[in-house]
Amino acid sequence: MKNLNLLLILLSVIFAFSTLYFSPYAIFQAPRIHLKEGTSLNWAGYAVQTSLTKPMNGAVTDVQGTWIVPAVICSATNSYSSFWIGIDGYSSNTVEQIGTDSDCSSGKAVYYAWYEMYPKYPVNLAMAITPGHTMSAEVKFLGSGNFQLTITDLTTGATFLTTQKSPSAKRSSAEWIAEAPWSGGVLPLAKFGTVSFTSAQATLNGHPGSISDTAWQNDAITMTTSSGAPKATPSTLSSDGSSFSITWKSAGP
Repeated sequence: MKNLNLLLILLSVIFAFSTLYFSPYAIFQAPRIHLKEGTSLNWAGYAVQTSLTKPMNGAVTDVQGTWIVPAVICSATNSYSSFWIGIDGYSSNTVEQIGTDSDCSSGKAVYYAWYEMYPKYPVNLAMAITPGHTMSAEVKFLGSGNFQLTITDLTTGATFLTTQKSPSAKRSSAEWIAEAPWSGGVLPLAKFGTVSFTSAQATLNGHPGSISDTAWQNDAITMTTSSGAPKATPSTLSSDGSSFSITWKSAGP
């Protein structure tokens, strides 16, 4: 009986690890893969820094934003799209971020929420995610390398909050992004149509403002293939600098 119990335990462990390994959600939301100014292989949206060429470390203490979860149109090919707000990753090697995914797995749409303290693996949340719902999120620096990450479904009132540590975070940029995630390479971008970001705000050096605030510089990022063909493009900012949309163009990668 002891041997049987041990065998069952071993089989359970093997099954758990194999499930994790083959899961379509074992993917990274990675730092920006820079192609040339204003373009990226994996990001579309907006980023702000004190200076786009010489950013100040330790400047960003808060980022907030709201978006409507887009529905995806699926084919037989697995594809992925992540929508998030966060700190870092534009010109640094960490990202402190929280968001939602609209993915296609085996021809079916899959929606879920997650947070990630890159380079650690993302953590998927139990919160149910529904296309058309309005999500609000915030990443706040608490001091001593600690960050508070919050996401709320404004349609249902469901919310999630966690405090995580990243002592090496540069806190040099804030972002509002649609992303083609990474797993050994940039993954195909799911056909999400258009996603709208609103109420976009960041705090740098104690000063809160929208993306277009003159206290910093912003970059409108177009996601492209390595040959420069667009995969997702951001609109211009609203008059107050707090809203924009991102439109899907192609799966890439």
